Amino acid sequence: MLTQRQLFFEHVALPSLFPMGLEIVSAEGIYMTNSDGKRYTDLVSGVCVTNLGHRHPAIVQAVKEQVDKYMHLMVYGEFIQSPQVKLAHLLTQMLPPSLNSVYFVNSGSEAVEGALKLAKRTTGRSRLVGFLDSYHGGTHGAYSMLGNEQLKNAYRPLLPDIEFLRFNNHDDLKRIDPKTACVLAEPVQAEAGIIVPDQEYMVALRQRCNETGTLLIFDEIQTGFGRTGKLFCFEHYGIVPDIMCLAKGMGGGMPIGAFVADKKLMRAFTNNPDFGHITTFGGHPVSAAAALANLQVLTENPELIAEADEKGALFERVLTAHPAVIKVRRKGLLMSIELKSTETNAQAMKLLLEEGLITDPFFFMPQAFRIAPPLIITRQQIGESIDKILQVLDKL
Repeated sequence: MLTQRQLFFEHVALPSLFPMGLEIVSAEGIYMTNSDGKRYTDLVSGVCVTNLGHRHPAIVQAVKEQVDKYMHLMVYGEFIQSPQVKLAHLLTQMLPPSLNSVYFVNSGSEAVEGALKLAKRTTGRSRLVGFLDSYHGGTHGAYSMLGNEQLKNAYRPLLPDIEFLRFNNHDDLKRIDPKTACVLAEPVQAEAGIIVPDQEYMVALRQRCNETGTLLIFDEIQTGFGRTGKLFCFEHYGIVPDIMCLAKGMGGGMPIGAFVADKKLMRAFTNNPDFGHITTFGGHPVSAAAALANLQVLTENPELIAEADEKGALFERVLTAHPAVIKVRRKGLLMSIELKSTETNAQAMKLLLEEGLITDPFFFMPQAFRIAPPLIITRQQIGESIDKILQVLDKL
């Protein structure tokens, strides 16, 4: 009889030739346990998904209660479903007045797709602007906005009329013009290796969009829900996007995404034509219940978000001093540890995995590994993780 591992490689379609291939049988808090009983510390939160850790009790309870009531009922937007309504209400209460309407989808890629469509529909323009080394998902529209030609060239032709700017470069902002429908930006460039923009640059970006009548879309898919020390990263810069994309940490481990805008914009999907954007499973009631519990925990325990920067600084202070580390880039509990080469980084992550630490590399900075643990990680757990990281770095 074939083992689970053999069946995995035989029948599960994989996005890479060399997956970690861990067989996880349970997860709790910041830890995952494999089939051999070995415990791993999840230092990436499933790539910024489990911000409250694995199987947070409030989220698990919300899922169980909702399953006992109902699951899928009808295509999204047709029925009034309590988990969606309560989630949209609480979420918009946490946002500026102009972000008052939530369109639920299933993933970050879908949120980006919907946001791009909304921008084109409401402005009547076709030109889209993104940034070099940006990443927004794997669907055709999101891939069109991906700022790396090597990664997407095999899938051309993609969407036309797209231009890419250099992130954090003031001169390039002049290329945003009255023909531009939208600018799609990450408030921190994640897959580029945690590139944090200057405050002045973000203000200038907002101002240039205002001047040209261009909608500003923020991709908060990795940075949202407390990851950077604010509930949403745009709050650091004192500006507000016209459309915001959410996913990953939104569902506390359940699949859900959304794009949020002013209701005046969202109405464009309701006519000429009707059903201008539609999804069957968007805002699935079980996922929405999980997302509601996730947001309630975050809002009722603000210290989890407030302490993200302090906890991130514990990693940064120690690791920056190690001679094997070239640079640490960080915003809150989202950071990259840059080593001297791609090969060195691959070796480091292999050794970290042997030590029971889960990390992963960045698409556009393969010489660095990601640290983005659950916000619930304790200072003691941080210290234990740092000790293991230092042991690995010493071996390099």
